[in-house]
Amino acid sequence: MVLSTNRRTLLLGAGALGATTVLGLSARPMRAATPQPGGTLRLGIGSFDSGETLDPQVNETKFMQNLQWQLRNNLIEIGPGGVLVPELATSWEPNDDLTVWVFKLRQGVEFHNGKTMDADDVVFSINLHRGENTISQTKSLVAMIKEVEATAPNEVTITLKEPNAGFPPVLALTTMVIVPAGDMNFGAGIGTGGYTLESYEPGIKSIVKKNANYWKEDRAHFDAIEMLAIRDVNARTTALQTGEIDVMNSVDPTTANLMAAMPGIDLVQTQGKVHYCFSMMTSNPLFSDVRVRRAMKMAIDRQDIVDKVLNGYGSIANDQPISEAYRYHNPDLPQYSYDPEQAKALLKEAGAEGLATTLHASNTPFTGAVDAAQLFSEHAAKAGITINVAREPEDGYWSNIWGKKPFFASRWSGRANEDLMLTLAYSQESLGGYNATDWDNAAFNKALIAARSEKDEDERRALYHECQRILSDEGGLIAPVWADFLDAKSSKIGIPGEVSGDWDLDGNRCGERWWFNA
Repeated sequence: MVLSTNRRTLLLGAGALGATTVLGLSARPMRAATPQPGGTLRLGIGSFDSGETLDPQVNETKFMQNLQWQLRNNLIEIGPGGVLVPELATSWEPNDDLTVWVFKLRQGVEFHNGKTMDADDVVFSINLHRGENTISQTKSLVAMIKEVEATAPNEVTITLKEPNAGFPPVLALTTMVIVPAGDMNFGAGIGTGGYTLESYEPGIKSIVKKNANYWKEDRAHFDAIEMLAIRDVNARTTALQTGEIDVMNSVDPTTANLMAAMPGIDLVQTQGKVHYCFSMMTSNPLFSDVRVRRAMKMAIDRQDIVDKVLNGYGSIANDQPISEAYRYHNPDLPQYSYDPEQAKALLKEAGAEGLATTLHASNTPFTGAVDAAQLFSEHAAKAGITINVAREPEDGYWSNIWGKKPFFASRWSGRANEDLMLTLAYSQESLGGYNATDWDNAAFNKALIAARSEKDEDERRALYHECQRILSDEGGLIAPVWADFLDAKSSKIGIPGEVSGDWDLDGNRCGERWWFNA
């Protein structure tokens, strides 16, 4: 949703999730212009790490996700509305029991070094994420793979250990980009993408140039893209206002209305799957009792977070990650509400009266995270809970704080389907990886595994509904709000009629999908 007015109510009034509207200062709809080639796009990105690399196995920040998709492609692309779009694969089909998937590959696609992509490259790229020695963030997701074979020059067959109807979106993750077989020099940025790497300084900037031989005729419109790592949201905002950059991510919701009213600037508001959260490690003695976790969920005033941190650009969530943007969202879960007295009663029952803890936060996971943590501290005090907020350094937050401390601020931008989201963040399979709450629930794991192989639509929906119920009721996730993506751009930048809601900046593919207006 692209607005130069404000408020999520406009988006809700537009109809289905993912609907896109372009409004000028007069609030009169304008049609997206025809894509024009040329120019240098300058992006200001607030999520980055000075220690990250172009190794596909590890893509933690939005800076790296954008850069990888400027340089490289996946077998499958996630389009607006979460639709799976053929990219380097032209088609994919399972066998009857959903254990074998055959992918037909696009022919004649060249890597930046001139090598023609084939099945061996795909096998190599997928196997980077498998095995004991991989450092891949998606190791737990590809653990379901039993074998990857090049069954023809332009065909790859993947055999799974168990049936999985939702397997293909795994291959659309940022980590699963395709690189040349045998080439471990990832820093060269070799891929099949719309741009070639000129330079990359971690934590500072990157420059890419247009790939003249790009196989997509209707993409990669810019002559070049320069990305600047700008942590501070006020600095990004100033850079956009002064014309130093053309696009920025993660607008501060508290100033979004003012930005939307500025001449020459458009607010890009997208309703999707992102949720802001505070995570409790359930393996820590402080949060091992489910009654303590439920008390913490009742000790936060969700509407206060929506009003003061999101400035209305979002809505109340319910401690599980499957929003209305997903096919199998459960609309019938009892809503956790702010109830300090009930929280006190639960703590007394658990023998945890006077609970005191430290909440680790920075504005790296989301703009306003520190303010949200302070508000939570104020809310919880009425339940007799002491939350000391520790403001952590921005750089290294994902590697040093997230999943390392017992209680920390976090954000999830969602995934292509329910299985990916739930498996990656909350399943037994992801313990020691992205399951940062260290939560291991037998009933949840059983329902999740059953959903993968269930062919009946109603039965599969019921299983995913059960997963959401168990997680909301027993998990270590406190997800008080769904947050709209808020980015901003110069009015000189053209965008498609619909943008992706799986990540900000059009699914972190704005470098390929956007253009300068004539």
